Amino acid sequence: MVGVVEETDRVNGLVAAQEKAIALFDEVEARGLVAPGRGEREVSDAIRDLANDMFGTTKHWHKRIIRSGPNTLLPYRDNPPDRIIGEDDVAFADFGPIFEEYEADFGRTYVFGDDPDKHRLLKDLPRIFDAGRAAFEADAAMTGAQLHRVVEELAAEAGWSIGIWHAGHLVGEFPHETNDGAKAESYIAPENTTPLRRTDRSGRRCHWILELHFVDRERGFGGFHEQLLDLG
Repeated sequence: MVGVVEETDRVNGLVAAQEKAIALFDEVEARGLVAPGRGEREVSDAIRDLANDMFGTTKHWHKRIIRSGPNTLLPYRDNPPDRIIGEDDVAFADFGPIFEEYEADFGRTYVFGDDPDKHRLLKDLPRIFDAGRAAFEADAAMTGAQLHRVVEELAAEAGWSIGIWHAGHLVGEFPHETNDGAKAESYIAPENTTPLRRTDRSGRRCHWILELHFVDRERGFGGFHEQLLDLG
């Protein structure tokens, strides 16, 4: 079993990693790096370089994603061609920087133009994130399947569909995939009937990212929001 001091260090490391990710994307917004007229790959590289300038050479535990327009409908595993961000687009960032061997997983959405539905999505993402977190905090025995259902229902009530098969995943020391060998139990997904508050096979407490990818396939856009669920 993991000792109290070690677990405290893990928690502090994960929270510190997220705080750096928040600082990074605050600076991204301040500099206007995600902007119409810029290519997705160009923006991704600019954010990578900014992270390196702010925090030293920074590794990323998953591919860096900037998506815009119809590309925002696509799940993580897809690799669409590079696209120029349009004047009336939704765009989102999904980055997984590693700070001192702890993973951050952080996503934010940007809306350009005046489309009211796109701006409604921009507001709904953090609102539903907070509601999902509140539901998790209110139920000590909540399973991955139950939280996924909560998120799905909240999205549907707001007029959105879930764009990917899960609503979050384990996070920890890099690489988090080694912490739990059972795929279903590593995700906030319909197949995960185990409590989220548990320990993994190494005796470590499980910590979770809540990951929201909401889409409107009829209108042709989606948005993204993710960060720590149980910490921070």
